Amino acid sequence: MPSLVVIHYTAMQTAEAARDRLCDPQAEVSAHYVICPKGQVWQLVDEASRAWHAGAGHWGPHSDVNSHSIGIELANTGYQPFSEPLMSALEDLLVTILKRWNIPPEGVIGHSDMAPGRKVDPGPRFDWRRLALRGLSVWPTPRAGGDFYRDARLFGYVSPEGGQEILIPAFRDRFRPGACGPLDGSDAALMADLAARWPVCQPGRQPVR
Repeated sequence: MPSLVVIHYTAMQTAEAARDRLCDPQAEVSAHYVICPKGQVWQLVDEASRAWHAGAGHWGPHSDVNSHSIGIELANTGYQPFSEPLMSALEDLLVTILKRWNIPPEGVIGHSDMAPGRKVDPGPRFDWRRLALRGLSVWPTPRAGGDFYRDARLFGYVSPEGGQEILIPAFRDRFRPGACGPLDGSDAALMADLAARWPVCQPGRQPVR
């Protein structure tokens, strides 16, 4: 039963090309849904079935994200704004998915969250705060104190093989778009709030590597 929704962008020139590739067995990749810029939604895989959209990565206790998630591909190259019809269609789709499978808002993540350093989608142009305002994702407010990397593990991030510092750009693309430079107090304050309010991994419970 799915407990996560993973948001992607297609990184292809057209929605139709992305849809066709996701339906091609030789591509060895698939997703449950594709949403085009005009808001049309194509369902390619039944929600109860496993799709091959996440690849290698982890989120919280899940080391096989494909088996625990619904994948949504947004037709976008990664360098353009996400259209209003696309975002509206995504919101409507998420409302039904979260209700149908009893998935909490913190279960809606980006591909870059579960595969930091390897994947960057949906990228800094995706409006996570908009989803959070509708209760379809989460958005932190600064909280005093905190240890960024410890709190990242509690929230669900798992340090990739390349080193834990790879988490910083993935976190900032989602929660501090445009931020740059070394890890700072603002990063720690936001991550502390995420870990306090939406911990995927409780203290003493280690993520599966």
